Amino acid sequence: MKAMKAAGLLLAVMCLPMSAQVIAQDYPTRPIRLVVPWPPGGITDVISRGLGAALSESLGQQVVPDNRPGAAGTLGVGIAAKATPDGYTLLMTDVPSHSISASLYTKLPYDPLKDIEPIALPSRSPLVLVVYPKLGVNTIAQLVEYAKARPGQLAFASSGPGSITHLTAERFIRDTGVKLLHVPYKGGGPATAALVAGEAGMYFACISAAIPHIKSGRLHLLGITSPKRSPLFPDTPAVVEAIPGFEMGCNTGFFAPGGTPQRIVARLHAEAMKAVEQPRMKEMLAANAAEAAPFTQAQFKEYVAKEVRDWGVVVRAAGLKVD
Repeated sequence: MKAMKAAGLLLAVMCLPMSAQVIAQDYPTRPIRLVVPWPPGGITDVISRGLGAALSESLGQQVVPDNRPGAAGTLGVGIAAKATPDGYTLLMTDVPSHSISASLYTKLPYDPLKDIEPIALPSRSPLVLVVYPKLGVNTIAQLVEYAKARPGQLAFASSGPGSITHLTAERFIRDTGVKLLHVPYKGGGPATAALVAGEAGMYFACISAAIPHIKSGRLHLLGITSPKRSPLFPDTPAVVEAIPGFEMGCNTGFFAPGGTPQRIVARLHAEAMKAVEQPRMKEMLAANAAEAAPFTQAQFKEYVAKEVRDWGVVVRAAGLKVD
C-alpha cells in the first residue's frame, strides 16, 4: 500500500511540469487583459492600444487594454502584480515611473523586480518641454530667467508624484537653480489638458500627448529631451543644448506578473518584437518620435534592474519619499 501511495505521489509530481507545459503550449485560449496604469491620452495608452491590436491578430485572442490610473502608476502595477501569473493579465507601463517607485514609496505593496516580469520594450521616446503660450517665453534661457524672477510661483504639471515627468522637472530644478511649484495630475493626458487650460505654466510631457496641442498652437514647445534634435521638430533645440547631459525618455515596457511560465513570457516577447516591425506599429512609433528597443527578454530584464538602481540615486539625492 505504501509503495502504491509513493508511486502515485511520484506520478503526480512528474505530471506538474507537463501540465504547466501543456497550458503554456496551448496559450492563449481566451481574451487577455492588458492593464494600463495611466488614463487615456498618454503615450503608454497609445502604445498599449497599438500593441494590443497587433497581438490580438497574432495570438488569435483579443488583448483588451484596461486603464487603471492612480498613484503615479503604482495602482495599476499593483493590480497586475497580484494577478494570477497565467498570461491572461499583462501590463504596459513606462519603465522610468515603474523604476522610480522602487525607491520613492516607503510602503509599495509589491516588489518592482520580483513581482513584475519584464517581457519587451516596444517603445522609447523623448519628453518635450512645453509651456503655456501666454507665459511669453520662447527659449529655455527665457524660461529659467522667468522662473528665477518669480521663485516658487511658476507651477509645473506632472503625471503624478514620482513619475518620469515629475522627476525630470526635479532634475531641471537642480540643474538650473530655479524654484518651482509642483502640481501633480493623474496621468499625462490630464496634465497636458491642465497646461492647455493654463492651470500650470510648464510641463515635461511625453511627446504623444503634447503633439496635437503643439501643432495647434495651444502649447509652446521649448525643447526635446532626446540626445539630438528630432526629425518631427527639426527647428526645436534638444534640451542638452542648454543644459548639458539633460536626456530623458518615456520608455513604455511590456510586463507580466512575476511567476508567469517562461514559455508564455518567451512567446509574448517574440510576438511583441514581431508586432513592432509591422508597418502600422512603425508608423505609430514614428509619429510619436519613438522606436522599439532591440532587447532580448533577458536584456530588458537587466535594463529594468539598472533603471531601478539609477533612479534610486536620483530619488535619494532629491530627498523624495511618499508614504
